[in-house]
Amino acid sequence: MNWRSHGTWRGAVRAWLTLIDLRGGRLAQFHLRHPERVRRVVFVCLGNICRSAYAQRVAERLGMPSASVGLATRTGAASPDSAQRAAQRCGEDLRGHRATDIKDFEVRPGDLFLAMEVRHAQELQHRLIGRSDIQIALLGLWCAPPMPHLHDPYTLSDAYFDQCFMRVRQAVHGLHRTLSRSAP
Repeated sequence: MNWRSHGTWRGAVRAWLTLIDLRGGRLAQFHLRHPERVRRVVFVCLGNICRSAYAQRVAERLGMPSASVGLATRTGAASPDSAQRAAQRCGEDLRGHRATDIKDFEVRPGDLFLAMEVRHAQELQHRLIGRSDIQIALLGLWCAPPMPHLHDPYTLSDAYFDQCFMRVRQAVHGLHRTLSRSAP
């Protein structure tokens, strides 16, 4: 595994470990079980300024009801210049994006929370315990091949931003196809 394609050594190790977990069936809880129940997709990462913000823009372009949140961010924070430039290279615009902390977000029945990392999905489970009207999945499972860990590009190279955003875009398009097939 080329660590550069995962941003850092830490990203490569996390990607490798989550692939082992995926193959061993330990991520089954983070697969989409009921696509027909999805009313809105909610992209989740830590800061809501790079990955989830970009995923939301791609989903909006596809006509999907969507939102994005961060698990540890400051509501109102803008995407960094590096993320804005990477999005622009992909034909998207993050200049108007403002982060939303999950504490300031209204969860709705039918929300599908799409985490970028296993630890984010686990944190969502903890915070949303008892909510049987929502689902939690890993966005990277819609990549080809599946990438359960989409490492944070924040502060990393332009090349890794492009790699990460390409994977996010691919996953959102795959998710869109899955949800379109289950629509009434």
